[in-house]
Amino acid sequence: MKETTGNLRSNCPVNFGLENFGDKWSLLIIRDIVFWGKKTYGDFLRSDEGIATNILAARLVSLLKEGILRKEPHPTDKRTEIYLLTEKGMELIPLMVEIVAWSGKLTEWQENAGAGKPEQIKQVKRFAKTQDKRKIIAEIREVVGKGSYFFAPR
Repeated sequence: MKETTGNLRSNCPVNFGLENFGDKWSLLIIRDIVFWGKKTYGDFLRSDEGIATNILAARLVSLLKEGILRKEPHPTDKRTEIYLLTEKGMELIPLMVEIVAWSGKLTEWQENAGAGKPEQIKQVKRFAKTQDKRKIIAEIREVVGKGSYFFAPR
């Protein structure tokens, strides 16, 4: 992922966004924080996609440098750091919701949905059928802002 504090490839806002957060690993780290409550390096490393340690370390550094994530000492283990979304990172929640909704509408995802957790499947279906997602986005911002995650059993 290219650092955006220097020269950009173009003046296009889509390009700017992609250079900030646009590779799959960065989006999956953000997804893990928002939807699954992962916060530590070890949590991210154990994600289903199997990110390599060098890629994970580089993406975390980049997301910190871009101001999308911040890190703090773990509340119960000061030897460990946790990664949290900044306000700039929270502003990506609508994008994440739209990606989930788009995927949830596709037959290819639906055919594999049986592997998901019940709360995940329920919420993905909700995202996919909801036209006005402002309420969903507000719910997610509130939950994540309190340090929890959206696909937590309710």
